[in-house]
Amino acid sequence: MKLSELKIGESGRVLEVGGEKALRRRLLDMGITPRTIIKIKKRAPLGDPIELLLRGYVLTIRLDDAKNITVEEVSL
Repeated sequence: MKLSELKIGESGRVLEVGGEKALRRRLLDMGITPRTIIKIKKRAPLGDPIELLLRGYVLTIRLDDAKNITVEEVSL
């Protein structure tokens, strides 16, 4: 499943980070790496962007970028 498909309050473990070379590098540099646990904190009123909690900090990314991240749902 894609990160963009998770609902508010749900968590996922990153399996793969895709996208173009520059986008993939940027996502990896922000800490979105395989095996990282990510929780969806908020969504903007129109659904884009989304606010994530990972590695002890909050990160906001665009929904289009979240579609390039493959996760498996986990329960915490």
